[in-house]
Amino acid sequence: MWGWPSGTLVKTVETIPDPDTLWEENAWAIIPFDDLDPKLKVISIDGISPLFKDFQASGYPLNMQYQLIKEQRLTAPLNAQDLETVISAIETTNRNPDKMTTLVMTGVTALVRATAYRMEINGVTYPGEEIADWLREADITHISNEVSFYEDCPFPDPHNRMLFFCSSPDYIELFEYVGADVIELTGNHNNDALYVYGEDVVPFTLDLYDHYGMRTYGGGRNLGEAQTPAIMTHNGNRIAFIGCNAPGPVFAWATDEGGGAAPCGDYQWMTEKIQQLREEGILPIATLQYFEDYYNYPESHHIRDFGLLAEAGAAIVNGSQAHRPKGMAFESGAFIDYGLGNLFFDQMGVTINGENIQQTSWEVIQRHTIYDGHLLSTELLTAKLQDYAQPRPMTEQERSVFLEELFSASGWISR
Repeated sequence: MWGWPSGTLVKTVETIPDPDTLWEENAWAIIPFDDLDPKLKVISIDGISPLFKDFQASGYPLNMQYQLIKEQRLTAPLNAQDLETVISAIETTNRNPDKMTTLVMTGVTALVRATAYRMEINGVTYPGEEIADWLREADITHISNEVSFYEDCPFPDPHNRMLFFCSSPDYIELFEYVGADVIELTGNHNNDALYVYGEDVVPFTLDLYDHYGMRTYGGGRNLGEAQTPAIMTHNGNRIAFIGCNAPGPVFAWATDEGGGAAPCGDYQWMTEKIQQLREEGILPIATLQYFEDYYNYPESHHIRDFGLLAEAGAAIVNGSQAHRPKGMAFESGAFIDYGLGNLFFDQMGVTINGENIQQTSWEVIQRHTIYDGHLLSTELLTAKLQDYAQPRPMTEQERSVFLEELFSASGWISR
């Protein structure tokens, strides 16, 4: 198709190379679209990628066309029904947009303190204005909102040192603005208003999400609801979101009688549900509100517990707790991100044990492509928080520094 390769740098192989082999050899490969793997980075050519929703195959250099030619004359022409049978049996493309789903997943959102103050001053949609297109373009957009809405929530204080939070119900306009479809409720602060003001605002918050047509998971009006996955179907892809809260506090957890986040416990209920979803042909995506730290690498307990969910059959396992982005891994066929960092939260930097950590302003936004029922590709979009409220796309230099650190924390070698 492109002529014979020159020299020995290009190899033609009979079978699709294993992604791990390509990593070891620092190689590029031309492979069929539907044989992509999340371990592989898809390279744009002339600004065109088959992962883009507006992709046009006619202008793509790696597009190969074929045709069927009848070699033997039929005694009689095919009738319309037989012709339709032949045509329907032929897969005319290995990139069918009607089998594709784009999913965007994000890190910590807490519309409080300085972030909320900036929203009051600059408008409710202010935090999302620089990255809205990334979120809106997805078929399914995930937000992990740690804080419940409370109608009598006090005006935000940007200098508040208390770690008890609530958000104005008006702020849900931000989620509508960025196109949020599914809201994760595994956060530590969903019952803060109950603890501080004696007001159970979880039912009100869930009713608000329902009103705006946003699905929820990882939390609920009671334990049963909190443990129920949110199952969504798009272009034939059935996707289930399931999540839990590991560290508490205890008052943040749902019970048989009261609302809150689903407690992780020993993860048995999670692994059993993930296995069941797989058996039903549903792609499970698991998220954890895990134990917080400010390291960029996973500890042994991260690896153990996230690995349980990967082994059970989750396609993606994300940590929703991390304020500083953490390393990643591929295990048991799953993509694991031990922590994406913040999305909408005011941590421009923190000081821990005398160390000033600016990486809390670094953010990962994942863009996944799901095709014909399986995870096909994962992209890492990178943003930087500015003005305590508003993430913006990183510059090329910022992104390079960020990814170098992130890959190193993952035990990966950057080339």
